[in-house]
Amino acid sequence: RRCPPLLHLRSRPSAMPAEPAAAHAAEKPPLTSDYLDCAQLRFSLGCTTVADKAPLKAQLLKQIEEKEMAPFYRATCEALGWEADAALLAKLEAANATELARLSDAIKTAEESEGESEICSAMLAKAEFLMRIGERAKALAALEETYAKTVGLGPKLDLLLTKLRLALFFDDKKLTADTIDAAKGLLDQGGDWERRNRLKVYEAVFHISTRSFKKAADLLLDSVATFTATELISYNTFVLYTVTTSLLSLPRADLKSKVIDAPEILQVLGEIPHLANLLNGLYECRYRTLMEALVGIVDSLYADRYMHAHTRFYWRELRGLAYNQFL
Repeated sequence: RRCPPLLHLRSRPSAMPAEPAAAHAAEKPPLTSDYLDCAQLRFSLGCTTVADKAPLKAQLLKQIEEKEMAPFYRATCEALGWEADAALLAKLEAANATELARLSDAIKTAEESEGESEICSAMLAKAEFLMRIGERAKALAALEETYAKTVGLGPKLDLLLTKLRLALFFDDKKLTADTIDAAKGLLDQGGDWERRNRLKVYEAVFHISTRSFKKAADLLLDSVATFTATELISYNTFVLYTVTTSLLSLPRADLKSKVIDAPEILQVLGEIPHLANLLNGLYECRYRTLMEALVGIVDSLYADRYMHAHTRFYWRELRGLAYNQFL
């Protein structure tokens, strides 16, 4: 049996008409970046350039306990060399088992006595739970099972965006690339403005992780006025990525019109350490300011999951760009 379309609410409303939704879907809370923030926190805790790790560890452990992320906690302890708190782990595992049993019962009940919408909703709830706690393989299988039973371009795209968050969380580049291609295939058949623009940001983040900065910059600049993907990254991080990739990708005239004079970028540029000096230092040929800002920016990029592997490249390329401009 196949499930009818469901509507997932967003943190910001779409400017285009949404597809019809079941009444219960309206109760679904807005998406947030908490899930991917956990992956970033774990990454930062493994970075040598992060000086004060105690607040980050406390923040991550709080998220793990609140979200009852037993599998993620085990993996984090292994990755960072922490000694696992046996009592905490047992508590999380017990809570996971209880919730998983409840969700499985809900699917069974829906299959026996409820409609297609309720079945699909119950299956999605289980998939999202497995994803939340860090069960990669089981979450992926549950998402694919739900996708196979879902009809409607909008709900299918929502599931693919959820799958992309799972892939990015675990830094699975092949799964990310394949899922982006699948989402683009659906968008070729239709799809609303809001989902189309959110996918651009997902794809841009993937291109950043693979050092395709020109492709990333083009997609990010297209999304500056329409950014809604706050479940993926914050707006300040979005601006950081937009400016840093554009500096290596745009000619001076385009840099001025698309970045320096963009009101959406200007409103938060001063909130991001070193970024204004980096941007204006290069454009205004203030090379001392530029180089001082570049040191600070590179430290920030080194602690970023998607930019970390490319910080030496970025340092070298931006310095080369400045030298060529000077000569």
